[in-house]
Amino acid sequence: MENDQKAANAHSTAHDPNKCTIVLVGIMGAGKSSVGRRLAQALGIPFHDSDDEVEKAASMKIPEIFAKHGEEEFRRGESSVIKRLLDEPRMVLATGGGAFMNEATRQLMQEKAVTVWLKADLETLWRRVSKKGGRPLLKKQNPKQVLADLLTEREPVYALADYEVVSVDGPHKITVEAVRSALNI
Repeated sequence: MENDQKAANAHSTAHDPNKCTIVLVGIMGAGKSSVGRRLAQALGIPFHDSDDEVEKAASMKIPEIFAKHGEEEFRRGESSVIKRLLDEPRMVLATGGGAFMNEATRQLMQEKAVTVWLKADLETLWRRVSKKGGRPLLKKQNPKQVLADLLTEREPVYALADYEVVSVDGPHKITVEAVRSALNI
């Protein structure tokens, strides 16, 4: 009984948003980096973006990694970077849109952190991603349909996150406050 109680306490402590890393998951354009930076600042803790960390580790930009080594190799590097970051002290971590799709990476996030799905509708996502280039998965015919298909495929997996917060099409501080409210932090 005592060991069960210790395990329960360890589990609840590991998932206390006031004590552990907060991982933002969701599809490209959901606002993980923008919201994450502001959330970390509000909480007074470090912010890391797994995409930035992958680029540093590979000494090349993500589109270059995709072009030279393919998506599979990118995902391998992404997994390794996320594993390393989850062993560091508490932070807000924004992940790439596909990171949570990897079962082993997702399991690690759920064991070591609190996961928050930033959810947005297709039109909001499309407005955001169409402003920026450099999205390798959208370098295809009819990129909006590609985004819609990715969203349909990924939403059931994103729904496995500990929390779901709508990323509104407005000032990022609104979504930051929604995350803080959901996590009670």
